[in-house]
Amino acid sequence: MTTIALLKDTIATPIGDMILLAHDGVLVLLEFVEASDRIERELNHRFKHYELIGHANPFGLSGKVRAYYAGDCSAVDDIETDGGGTPFQRRVWQALREIPLGETRSYGELAQMLGDKNAMRAVGSANHRNPISVVVPCHRVIGADGSMTGYGGGLTRKEWLLKHEGALLL
Repeated sequence: MTTIALLKDTIATPIGDMILLAHDGVLVLLEFVEASDRIERELNHRFKHYELIGHANPFGLSGKVRAYYAGDCSAVDDIETDGGGTPFQRRVWQALREIPLGETRSYGELAQMLGDKNAMRAVGSANHRNPISVVVPCHRVIGADGSMTGYGGGLTRKEWLLKHEGALLL
């Protein structure tokens, strides 16, 4: 049984502290701290045997997230991520990263990007399971009518992130 060493940092942001986990230079999780139950479930499911090792700014990733919150929203664009997931979830998460900064998409538009306009519910489910908040920008998905839809970090944070990125809100 191999134990995976995950480097852990806690990042203070204007909308709440976040937990960052990295392994071999890759971001594997970025979540708000109050999602600790979800984080633990995700880690147990994904890694089975792991050790969290406190580390300031692992692989420079924390610095990039801090730069994002300080106003350089493109600072996270080149971060390599691995959120695990199924092949479909990984396709959805990659499509999220293709939504330009300052723009939003509906679940239906994401489904069309993936080649199946009827996959809106599956896209929504994959979006909900995204373990890498902000960097894999699930907050950029809104309702077809432009309304705010669910966000694991809460709608107040979602609105803050969209405003921070310059997205126009109705």
